[in-house]
Amino acid sequence: MADKQISLPAKLINGGIAGLIGVTCVFPIDLAKTRLQNQQNGQRMYTSMSDCLIKTIRSEGYFGMYRGAAVNLTLVTPEKAIKLAANDFFRHHLSKDGKKLTLLREMLAGCGAGTCQVIVTTPMEMLKIQLQDAGRIAAQKKLMAAQLSAVAGAAEPVVEARTTATQITRELLRSKGIAGLYKGLGATLLRDVPFSIVYFPLFANLNKLGQKDPDVKAPFYVSFLSGCLAGSTAAVAVNPCDVIKTRLQSLQRGVNEDTYSGILDCTKKIWQKEGPTAFFKGAYCRALVIAPLFGIAQVVYFIGIAEFLLDLLPKHRA
Repeated sequence: MADKQISLPAKLINGGIAGLIGVTCVFPIDLAKTRLQNQQNGQRMYTSMSDCLIKTIRSEGYFGMYRGAAVNLTLVTPEKAIKLAANDFFRHHLSKDGKKLTLLREMLAGCGAGTCQVIVTTPMEMLKIQLQDAGRIAAQKKLMAAQLSAVAGAAEPVVEARTTATQITRELLRSKGIAGLYKGLGATLLRDVPFSIVYFPLFANLNKLGQKDPDVKAPFYVSFLSGCLAGSTAAVAVNPCDVIKTRLQSLQRGVNEDTYSGILDCTKKIWQKEGPTAFFKGAYCRALVIAPLFGIAQVVYFIGIAEFLLDLLPKHRA
């Protein structure tokens, strides 16, 4: 395959560039997804993605839609680089002739990629979720305070104490050690491994449909559309796991919202109190996030921007 000729440094750079571009484009939708998934029945602040984004802009300003983006932009480079490079690594070593892989072997390669990426994904998601959901909790407290003041008269205004990813990291390391940053690791594996098992084989086979010759790359628009379709399909398929992961990794809760002791406890409470449809909260937001994110990732990855950059370095060519 053509991509076997790409060096590991180039693959890592391509993955990182793809992640940076993709996250910048779709982060506001990801913020809406997190807030929609975290709100529980009886405490609903938002009715839809558009409602969430409009209210966020009104209460927190335009940059409120990018709360937590710094964490994502910092860690998405190693995350996407590991994911894409690991998939190529496993595909190469599972391929006997370097060209053909059975569907089972493609799924195993995706499984390996998903398992590797959680090293970075878990702490990244952990920190991002705290920052993304802080505005929802603050808005809920303000609403409750306004309702109380209407009944009882004067009430103290609620002032949101803004925290940073660095502060959260220090506190977690101080109180719980490195394990604090890996809260929800099991749920992250439960989401990312099946996602990769579905995504990578589906993308590879869709992309092949656009190849006129097995040894020639498909056109960039085929890679983009294949990435979008495979990404959105995989995203919706594992959305229940993403809801569970988001709930487990949220350190702060809104008024009268449930807490969870683990994956099974979270699953049980969501099913009993919110019904099965709750597992698909934010599914369309997640599809809208993942589709362009992976479409862009595959285009950048297969175009090979890094090869051009590395070719400018004589040491690399030597």
